[in-house]
Amino acid sequence: MKELSKRTKTFTDSVIRRMTRIANEYDAINLSQGFHDFDPPKEILNRLEQVAHEDSDYSSPQAVRVLN
Repeated sequence: MKELSKRTKTFTDSVIRRMTRIANEYDAINLSQGFHDFDPPKEILNRLEQVAHEDSDYSSPQAVRVLN
């Protein structure tokens, strides 16, 4: 492939592109882009509805545990 420019030489793939490649490699569900082609299970939707009204920070480790 032809080099685009010297400035882009050090650029790497985004995390989303890497996760997409890995998901494709393992025939996994790719949650990194949000383009699902199926309805989520009702149990997950119900639990998400419950935790949406709780006082937790979505970026904290506690928020991940809330969904379990």
